[in-house]
Amino acid sequence: MYTLPELVYGYADLEPVISREIMELHHSKHHATYVQKLNEAIADQPELQNMSIQNLLKTLMAGDDSALQRAVRNNGGGHLNHSFFWQVMTPGGSTLHTEGDLYGALVARYGSIDAFQQEFTAAALGLFGSGWVWLMPDLRIVTTPNQDNPIMNGQPMPILGLDVWEHAYYLDYKNVRADYCKNWWKVVHWQQVELNYKSTQ
Repeated sequence: MYTLPELVYGYADLEPVISREIMELHHSKHHATYVQKLNEAIADQPELQNMSIQNLLKTLMAGDDSALQRAVRNNGGGHLNHSFFWQVMTPGGSTLHTEGDLYGALVARYGSIDAFQQEFTAAALGLFGSGWVWLMPDLRIVTTPNQDNPIMNGQPMPILGLDVWEHAYYLDYKNVRADYCKNWWKVVHWQQVELNYKSTQ
Protein backbone atom coordinates (compact mmCIF):
# COMPACT_ATOMS: atom_id res chain seq x y z
CA MET A 1 0.00 0.00 0.00
CA TYR A 2 1.05 3.58 -0.53
CA THR A 3 1.92 6.25 2.02
CA LEU A 4 2.15 10.03 2.04
CA PRO A 5 5.83 10.97 1.83
CA GLU A 6 7.23 13.34 4.42
CA LEU A 7 8.63 16.62 3.18
CA VAL A 8 12.31 17.36 3.75
CA TYR A 9 11.42 21.00 4.48
CA GLY A 10 8.72 22.68 6.54
CA TYR A 11 5.43 23.95 5.19
CA ALA A 12 6.57 27.56 5.61
CA ASP A 13 10.02 27.06 4.13
CA LEU A 14 9.08 27.91 0.53
CA GLU A 15 7.70 31.31 1.49
CA PRO A 16 7.23 33.86 0.09
CA VAL A 17 6.94 31.96 -3.21
CA ILE A 18 4.48 29.40 -1.82
CA SER A 19 2.78 30.11 1.48
CA ARG A 20 2.62 27.83 4.47
CA GLU A 21 -1.16 27.65 4.07
CA ILE A 22 -0.95 26.38 0.50
CA MET A 23 1.81 23.89 1.27
CA GLU A 24 -0.05 22.48 4.25
CA LEU A 25 -3.29 22.10 2.29
CA HIS A 26 -1.52 20.81 -0.80
CA HIS A 27 0.48 18.15 1.04
CA SER A 28 -1.63 17.15 4.03
CA LYS A 29 -5.03 17.38 2.30
CA HIS A 30 -4.78 17.11 -1.50
CA HIS A 31 -1.85 14.71 -1.70
CA ALA A 32 -3.05 12.71 1.29
CA THR A 33 -6.45 12.27 -0.35
CA TYR A 34 -4.85 10.92 -3.52
CA VAL A 35 -2.99 8.34 -1.42
CA GLN A 36 -6.12 7.39 0.51
CA LYS A 37 -8.25 6.97 -2.62
CA LEU A 38 -5.49 5.04 -4.39
CA ASN A 39 -5.25 2.59 -1.51
CA GLU A 40 -9.02 2.23 -1.47
CA ALA A 41 -9.06 1.51 -5.21
CA ILE A 42 -6.58 -1.36 -4.92
CA ALA A 43 -7.71 -2.67 -1.51
CA ASP A 44 -8.92 -5.94 -3.04
CA GLN A 45 -6.04 -6.22 -5.53
CA PRO A 46 -3.12 -7.63 -3.47
CA GLU A 47 -1.03 -8.20 -6.59
CA LEU A 48 -0.94 -4.42 -7.12
CA GLN A 49 -0.23 -3.28 -3.58
CA ASN A 50 3.53 -3.83 -3.51
CA MET A 51 4.32 -2.32 -6.90
CA SER A 52 6.20 0.94 -7.16
CA ILE A 53 3.83 3.72 -8.11
CA GLN A 54 5.52 4.02 -11.51
CA ASN A 55 5.11 0.31 -12.25
CA LEU A 56 1.52 0.39 -11.06
CA LEU A 57 0.68 3.20 -13.46
CA LYS A 58 2.52 1.60 -16.37
CA THR A 59 0.81 -1.74 -15.75
CA LEU A 60 -2.74 -0.44 -15.47
CA MET A 61 -2.49 2.11 -18.25
CA ALA A 62 -1.57 -0.70 -20.64
CA GLY A 63 -4.86 -2.46 -19.91
CA ASP A 64 -8.44 -1.86 -21.00
CA ASP A 65 -10.34 1.10 -19.63
CA SER A 66 -12.03 0.25 -16.35
CA ALA A 67 -13.17 1.89 -13.13
CA LEU A 68 -10.00 0.60 -11.46
CA GLN A 69 -7.82 2.02 -14.18
CA ARG A 70 -9.50 5.42 -13.96
CA ALA A 71 -9.17 5.50 -10.16
CA VAL A 72 -5.50 4.60 -10.34
CA ARG A 73 -4.87 7.04 -13.17
CA ASN A 74 -6.33 9.96 -11.23
CA ASN A 75 -5.20 9.12 -7.71
CA GLY A 76 -2.03 7.19 -8.50
CA GLY A 77 -1.07 9.94 -10.92
CA GLY A 78 -1.72 12.51 -8.22
CA HIS A 79 0.46 10.58 -5.79
CA LEU A 80 3.36 10.17 -8.23
CA ASN A 81 3.22 13.72 -9.53
CA HIS A 82 3.12 15.33 -6.11
CA SER A 83 5.82 13.08 -4.65
CA PHE A 84 8.01 14.22 -7.54
CA PHE A 85 6.97 17.87 -7.26
CA TRP A 86 8.05 18.15 -3.61
CA GLN A 87 11.50 16.85 -4.56
CA VAL A 88 12.21 19.41 -7.28
CA MET A 89 11.69 22.34 -4.92
CA THR A 90 13.92 23.55 -2.08
CA PRO A 91 13.83 26.54 0.28
CA GLY A 92 15.43 29.53 -1.41
CA GLY A 93 15.99 27.57 -4.61
CA SER A 94 19.39 26.52 -5.87
CA THR A 95 21.70 27.36 -8.76
CA LEU A 96 22.01 25.43 -11.98
CA HIS A 97 25.78 25.09 -12.23
CA THR A 98 27.21 26.28 -15.51
CA GLU A 99 29.71 23.40 -15.62
CA GLY A 100 26.97 20.77 -15.29
CA ASP A 101 25.74 18.57 -18.12
CA LEU A 102 22.16 19.84 -17.83
CA TYR A 103 23.15 23.49 -18.15
CA GLY A 104 25.05 22.83 -21.36
CA ALA A 105 22.30 20.68 -22.80
CA LEU A 106 19.60 23.27 -22.08
CA VAL A 107 21.67 26.07 -23.60
CA ALA A 108 22.38 23.94 -26.67
CA ARG A 109 18.68 23.26 -27.18
CA TYR A 110 17.09 26.57 -26.18
CA GLY A 111 19.89 29.10 -26.61
CA SER A 112 19.97 30.16 -22.96
CA ILE A 113 18.52 29.21 -19.58
CA ASP A 114 16.31 32.30 -19.72
CA ALA A 115 14.94 31.20 -23.08
CA PHE A 116 14.24 27.73 -21.70
CA GLN A 117 12.43 29.16 -18.68
CA GLN A 118 10.37 31.44 -20.92
CA GLU A 119 9.30 28.51 -23.11
CA PHE A 120 8.50 26.32 -20.09
CA THR A 121 6.49 29.13 -18.52
CA ALA A 122 4.66 29.77 -21.79
CA ALA A 123 3.64 26.10 -21.84
CA ALA A 124 2.32 26.46 -18.28
CA LEU A 125 0.33 29.55 -19.16
CA GLY A 126 -1.01 27.95 -22.32
CA LEU A 127 -2.31 24.83 -20.58
CA PHE A 128 -6.08 25.03 -20.39
CA GLY A 129 -7.57 23.99 -17.08
CA SER A 130 -5.70 21.83 -14.59
CA GLY A 131 -2.56 19.88 -15.34
CA TRP A 132 1.21 19.75 -15.32
CA VAL A 133 4.18 21.01 -17.32
CA TRP A 134 7.18 18.71 -17.64
CA LEU A 135 10.78 18.78 -18.77
CA MET A 136 11.58 15.43 -20.29
CA PRO A 137 14.98 13.67 -20.28
CA ASP A 138 15.46 14.62 -23.95
CA LEU A 139 14.71 18.22 -22.87
CA ARG A 140 11.37 18.48 -24.63
CA ILE A 141 8.72 20.49 -22.77
CA VAL A 142 5.39 18.69 -22.61
CA THR A 143 2.10 19.16 -20.79
CA THR A 144 -0.44 16.70 -19.43
CA PRO A 145 -4.00 17.27 -18.24
CA ASN A 146 -5.35 16.52 -14.78
CA GLN A 147 -2.98 14.19 -12.85
CA ASP A 148 -1.62 12.44 -15.94
CA ASN A 149 2.11 11.76 -16.17
CA PRO A 150 4.06 11.06 -19.36
CA ILE A 151 4.89 7.54 -18.13
CA MET A 152 1.23 6.66 -18.65
CA ASN A 153 1.83 7.01 -22.39
CA GLY A 154 4.98 4.91 -22.45
CA GLN A 155 7.34 7.86 -22.08
CA PRO A 156 10.11 8.14 -19.47
CA MET A 157 9.73 9.90 -16.16
CA PRO A 158 10.26 13.68 -16.47
CA ILE A 159 13.17 15.42 -14.78
CA LEU A 160 11.26 18.56 -13.74
CA GLY A 161 7.57 19.29 -13.29
CA LEU A 162 5.30 22.19 -12.37
CA ASP A 163 1.82 21.76 -10.92
CA VAL A 164 -0.58 24.27 -12.46
CA TRP A 165 -3.75 23.08 -10.77
CA GLU A 166 -5.41 26.07 -9.13
CA HIS A 167 -5.07 24.50 -5.69
CA ALA A 168 -1.29 24.84 -6.10
CA TYR A 169 -1.40 28.64 -6.22
CA TYR A 170 -4.85 30.20 -5.91
CA LEU A 171 -4.66 31.22 -2.24
CA ASP A 172 -1.44 33.13 -2.95
CA TYR A 173 -1.86 34.34 -6.52
CA LYS A 174 -5.63 34.21 -7.11
CA ASN A 175 -6.21 33.82 -10.86
CA VAL A 176 -2.79 35.18 -11.90
CA ARG A 177 -1.08 31.94 -12.91
CA ALA A 178 1.68 33.97 -14.59
CA ASP A 179 2.96 35.33 -11.28
CA TYR A 180 2.98 31.86 -9.72
CA CYS A 181 4.92 30.43 -12.67
CA LYS A 182 7.41 33.31 -12.65
CA ASN A 183 8.08 33.08 -8.92
CA TRP A 184 8.24 29.28 -8.87
CA TRP A 185 11.68 29.37 -10.49
CA LYS A 186 12.95 30.89 -7.23
CA VAL A 187 12.41 27.59 -5.40
CA VAL A 188 13.46 25.09 -8.07
CA HIS A 189 15.92 22.53 -6.73
CA TRP A 190 18.31 22.46 -9.68
CA GLN A 191 20.70 19.99 -8.04
CA GLN A 192 17.85 17.45 -7.88
CA VAL A 193 16.87 18.19 -11.47
CA GLU A 194 20.49 17.65 -12.51
CA LEU A 195 20.51 14.30 -10.68
CA ASN A 196 17.26 13.35 -12.40
CA TYR A 197 18.80 14.23 -15.75
CA LYS A 198 22.02 12.30 -15.13
CA SER A 199 20.07 9.23 -14.09
CA THR A 200 18.49 9.09 -17.55
CA GLN A 201 21.63 9.51 -19.63
